[in-house]
Amino acid sequence: MRIRSLIVAAVLGLAGWSEARACTNVLVTKKASKTGFPIVSYTVDGEFHPSLRFLPAEDHKPGETFDVKGEDGKVRVRIPQPARTWGVIGIMNEHQLTIGETTFDGREELENKQGGINYWTLMLLGLQRARTAREAIGVMAGLMDEYGYNSTGESFSIADKEEAWIMEMIGPGPGGKGAHWAAVRIPDGSVSAHANKARIGSFPLNDPQNALYSPDVIAFAEAKGYWNRKSGKPFSFSEAYCPATPQKLRYTETRVWSIFRRMAPSRTFSPDYHRGVAGAARYPLWIEADRKLGVQDVVALMRDHYEGTPYDMTVGLDAGPFGSPNRSRPMHFVEGGADYSWERPISTPQTANSYVAEVRGDLPDALGGVLWYGVDDTYTSCYFPLYTGITSSPASYGRWTIRQFTWDSAFWTFNFVANFANLRYSSMVKDIRKVQAEMEGRFFSAQPAVEKVALEISKTDPAAARALLTDYCVGAGENVAQRWRQLATELIARYNDGYVQDAEGKAKEVGYPEAWLSAVVKARPGQFELPEGKVVRPESY
Repeated sequence: MRIRSLIVAAVLGLAGWSEARACTNVLVTKKASKTGFPIVSYTVDGEFHPSLRFLPAEDHKPGETFDVKGEDGKVRVRIPQPARTWGVIGIMNEHQLTIGETTFDGREELENKQGGINYWTLMLLGLQRARTAREAIGVMAGLMDEYGYNSTGESFSIADKEEAWIMEMIGPGPGGKGAHWAAVRIPDGSVSAHANKARIGSFPLNDPQNALYSPDVIAFAEAKGYWNRKSGKPFSFSEAYCPATPQKLRYTETRVWSIFRRMAPSRTFSPDYHRGVAGAARYPLWIEADRKLGVQDVVALMRDHYEGTPYDMTVGLDAGPFGSPNRSRPMHFVEGGADYSWERPISTPQTANSYVAEVRGDLPDALGGVLWYGVDDTYTSCYFPLYTGITSSPASYGRWTIRQFTWDSAFWTFNFVANFANLRYSSMVKDIRKVQAEMEGRFFSAQPAVEKVALEISKTDPAAARALLTDYCVGAGENVAQRWRQLATELIARYNDGYVQDAEGKAKEVGYPEAWLSAVVKARPGQFELPEGKVVRPESY
């Protein structure tokens, strides 16, 4: 007897993960972390609206199944449930296992639409059925072998209390069986990142402590002509299954380059590879950071428009008069018969939600795992904590409809603030970031005290400790949503009709930056020039 049909989008509220074609992940291993335990970040970028959900642990009777449905609502496969599935909040389970992803697509001919499981269902099943990263890799690989894989190429970030892995997977082609994959453990003390491009190169074939892979991952590539043994080059998963093009490198590896340069400013990472220069050296799969990283450091890494580099999206004519880093889609455009592309930053308006998963093995699981969660663009979002021991999530983060704006939805509230800021970005983003810093600062400052109280209570009454954490996290999320609604009204009042209110509420003519005015005058010579001696400054409007 089936317990019920489950559609992942409805259960976890990760609606539209099938559209999350452009994401960014950062992985920090134990010895590279300030806490001594892994940290993983994940931006969910795509044209859809997120809804945060909590899925509790559950016991299952023999015969109960997890039903995977297609877009037509029909059951594709029925997967027997284990005796117990673990509780999940977002991308972390009750044992502090976390899984993120980025889509790399890869060779289009290898997509198998007849396969039974897509990647976002695979992530959920891994979280529900595994306690560790290695277990999750085994669960995901086993499910692919049994039921087939129907997504394009994926890179997964998988971490537990001890290890952090990157697992990359692609299909076998129409009607094929299973999937082809490789998984590499990031060495302790190192950091890594991936952003919509397969990054696993060569890997050891006889070292299961550090590398795992499907039995035919190399033979299949050789049979398809993706790799030639006689070339003398070692087999590379990324080169075989996700060959690079200049456009793809610019879209993906620029983000990895920017994360690496900020993690290790003492090193020089050439831009040649992400600019598509022929023969340029690839970026390594992992590096050692200049210093140990904490959650707030990782949050900062996810807020990036390439500021201070030649690719800075806040400067230039394309940034408009007020330095907006946001570009309308599509990214690619043709002008004068030539192809062009906007830069693709880590911070983007198209982000639906994002996570920074903090794992801490020196605390009980209910308290050790913290999912720092935010909605919309990482640059103007606000992260608040969700402990793995909570029993519900903030309601406003579960309300959404793609067809109608509502202040009751945290997602729509953050979107409004971020979109309104584009009217005068350089000014309004400072107001937004000030509130962001205040709110996040309170959460990070309160974390030790909250955990101290919860830990003490848990010694005699674990249920009471969970209730405390739930009240705290739900309250934190709702307070953030409320503060952003208030921020929206403040911005509307202060920045109105081209004026900017001063501290006394008086409307002031602020005008445009000198550099932009100069560019406009040069672009349209004579258009705005007044005859000499005819300058008029009206006393009123």
